[in-house]
Amino acid sequence: MANNFTAASFFLRWVFAAVLVISTYNPSDYSYISWVLSERSFTPLIAILGLILLTGWIIYVRATFMSMGWLGVILGSALFACIIWLFVDLGWMTLESTGALSWLALILTSLILATGMSWSHVRKRLTGQIDVDDVED
Repeated sequence: MANNFTAASFFLRWVFAAVLVISTYNPSDYSYISWVLSERSFTPLIAILGLILLTGWIIYVRATFMSMGWLGVILGSALFACIIWLFVDLGWMTLESTGALSWLALILTSLILATGMSWSHVRKRLTGQIDVDDVED
């Protein structure tokens, strides 16, 4: 059962990635970075939440790079940059709308992280190949 990969499992990975990305930074005043910059002192609560966010980032980024590699991450980033370019070219958004561009970049970043967390499952389903992490003796 644990190896069943579905659209719902990808969606769940994306929701967690989106929460991680958007709670770390977003253009509104409701993010960890905005909170830290507005505080006058560094408190234990700021440190604890920062460590929780950092742990989440390490888990997601490491899994993304282990499953997709540098080339996969670069290609995914290039694809999403072209999507932003397409939206600007079609007139759906402008480069002056920095808030909209920021939100779109945050969502696309979370999609790259969710894809990285899911890529081994997708590759297995498409090719039958499985990934094995290097084990040190």
